[in-house]
Amino acid sequence: MAEDVLAAIRDLAPALRERAAEAETQRRVPDTSIKELEDTGFFQLLQPKVFGGRAADPLEFYAAVKEIAKACGSTGWVASVVGVHPWHVALFDPRAQQEVWSQDPKTRIASSYAPTGKVTAVDGGFRISGRWHFSSGCDHARWALLGGLVTDDEGRPVDMRTFLIPRSDYRIDDVWDTVGLRGTGSNDIVVEDVFVPEQRALSFGPVTALKVPGHEINPDPLYRLPYAGVFTTTISTPIVGIAEGAMESYVETTRERFRVSYGQKVAEDPFAQVRIARAAGDIDASWLQLSRNIGEMYALAQRGEEIPMALRTRTRRDQVLATERAVSALDLLMENAGGNAMRTGPHTVQRAWRDAHTGRGHAANDPERALVMFGQCVLGMDIHDSMA
Repeated sequence: MAEDVLAAIRDLAPALRERAAEAETQRRVPDTSIKELEDTGFFQLLQPKVFGGRAADPLEFYAAVKEIAKACGSTGWVASVVGVHPWHVALFDPRAQQEVWSQDPKTRIASSYAPTGKVTAVDGGFRISGRWHFSSGCDHARWALLGGLVTDDEGRPVDMRTFLIPRSDYRIDDVWDTVGLRGTGSNDIVVEDVFVPEQRALSFGPVTALKVPGHEINPDPLYRLPYAGVFTTTISTPIVGIAEGAMESYVETTRERFRVSYGQKVAEDPFAQVRIARAAGDIDASWLQLSRNIGEMYALAQRGEEIPMALRTRTRRDQVLATERAVSALDLLMENAGGNAMRTGPHTVQRAWRDAHTGRGHAANDPERALVMFGQCVLGMDIHDSMA
């Protein structure tokens, strides 16, 4: 059970909250925060048992992410993204897993999944080169998961794979300087003509079909979940946590805030009360839907049953809507936070607002694509999308 991890993270939350401004200034999560999260066992929640992990219920992982993000949005984002990578590596060939964890079970992995590099198939594997963007938390990792398109002799894409590459084979280009999620250190990864053996290149076909080489040593139901549901929930959960943390801060401040323009306490303003109710409802709805879908998929995996496309597409539908609701909730709070909230400086609601809007721009939060898939499924149409 991972309740001890969640309890330890709740104890750690005040320190993470105190370092939120430091994370923004440094443009990366402080090393101290990463070490303290590591000490709670958080990064081992989704790691295979054979390599010292817990292979925990994914809901326990997402609940922990939400608590971290409530304290610091950037730390929550990095924790979620870096924390889910052991789950993905567990799907790879066992030889690749040995390379990552045999020497150090606490090895962390970064990622950049968009297929922006050049991939050439060669004997025994692939040669890859290029630049991959937005690798959150990459400074704290010793391996990277990079997406790439494999082409035929005529340059036509024939496969999409994820390539697992050690830190010695790439460099980090410090380019991350944004208005939101400033502390995530989502820098570029640059690879220059590196050989990647076949066992460290995983095709999305087997991943989507839930038949991967990693199942040979990782039989736990956790690794029978669809990639799209796990990964996209990893992106939405910190945004919901950011909104929840901002709500708590906003309510605490509002109890004592006096609005000179109206000559009354803001807490006595019925319009402010309505905003609080609407925002709280949206945040609750977001988390309830996210947790319901992950819980249902995991229960099916535990019983060894197929996870139907209807549930997969509903998970994507609710994931993008969860992000929309969380961002809308923050908009309601910011609109009523007053002029002081717009000053530069460590204003909790303002930082949350900036962080959530930045996270909203992630490709996984594209609402139209996810909602179209759900509509097609409901209408009985064929769905051809790896993100279902």
